[in-house]
Amino acid sequence: MTTAVAEVRAPAWRGGFGRLWSAAVVSKFGDSLRTAAMPLLAASLTRDPVLVSLVTVCGYLPWLLFGLLGGAIADRVDQRRAMWSVDLVRGALMAGFAVAVGLGHASIALLIALAFALTTLQTLFDNAATALLPSLVPTDALGSANARLMTAQQIVGGFVAAPLVPVLLVAGAAVPYAVDASSYVLAAALVASLRLAAPERPPRAAGATLRGDIAEGIRVLWHDRTLRALCVATTLCNIGMGALIATLVLQVTGWLGAAQAGYAAAITGYGAGSLLGGLLARRLAERIGRMRSVFAAGTVQCCCLAAMGTVRELWVTIAAMAVFGICGMVWNVNQVTLMQQRSPEAMVGRISSAFRTLSTGGAPVGALIGGFVAAAWGLNTPALMAAGLFVAAVASLARQIL
Repeated sequence: MTTAVAEVRAPAWRGGFGRLWSAAVVSKFGDSLRTAAMPLLAASLTRDPVLVSLVTVCGYLPWLLFGLLGGAIADRVDQRRAMWSVDLVRGALMAGFAVAVGLGHASIALLIALAFALTTLQTLFDNAATALLPSLVPTDALGSANARLMTAQQIVGGFVAAPLVPVLLVAGAAVPYAVDASSYVLAAALVASLRLAAPERPPRAAGATLRGDIAEGIRVLWHDRTLRALCVATTLCNIGMGALIATLVLQVTGWLGAAQAGYAAAITGYGAGSLLGGLLARRLAERIGRMRSVFAAGTVQCCCLAAMGTVRELWVTIAAMAVFGICGMVWNVNQVTLMQQRSPEAMVGRISSAFRTLSTGGAPVGALIGGFVAAAWGLNTPALMAAGLFVAAVASLARQIL
């Protein structure tokens, strides 16, 4: 396999990428406000931990139920139109929910239903966005475009929106949701303003069905050795990540004996590392190649997790989370770019949805297992479990780079 990537181009802001970037950033800002405010609202509506956890579960469940369908639809329709239509519907749902909160009519059942509906719509939006990007930027600029998108979303999500939530809540419990609704409408306007010709697709065979389209996407993904290895590795990593994130607060405050500020510092370290990783992802790929970049990132993450699970020092956990964040962004940028570059143009949505559905399903499974592991063998063991899963993931990639 080639060890370097012949990619030196940055995506031009004109020609549509700038508007798509702006729409993604605006939407991420609103989503982050809602994501930070929802747990607080859920906790105020019920003290039942099962009901509160269902809000989070509904953030994953639609991907497992409808992710493949969303990808198949994204390959059949005008992706630009699908994106702005979905955002208008999401904006209307959020506006209605903001009114319900403002009038005091919010309930945990309404919150669970909203989380499920928004994520269901997201399965179409995200797959359409992944498929649309290659039509806006040249192939040799995809890596840089993905890095800019992901880095900007990390900045507005972790360092702008989340700290702003307490300020907005002072103005009113409904304000974060009203702002989120506005962000959807603005993002829809930006996407609708893109001037793109209708996508040219080969005529479909007589009797073609969505089920057949989904099966074809899965088949192409499985038969591509590189994408198959990436999907397996990412799924293993997501199981480990689910276990780690679900129990990290207990590890920091219990096993390490640190205050809640220590947990906040660890999360902040991860966010800061992700920003640096976004800047390094393209440069590393140019030097050693995309698959080797993913392999190297995963190898370093194994070491970070092992350190977190064995060294009982807060500063080690904070440093490990920062390095872990760097490597996580390197992995994500290069994984998405490889998927876009290796997928047939008319099948990007289906292959993306198959990849996402399989890999995303690992997170809730890992979270559940991590809780049992922590209860049975100690609060540091989920990190060690994650390290083992990351080792298995890296091993599954080894054959692709040798």
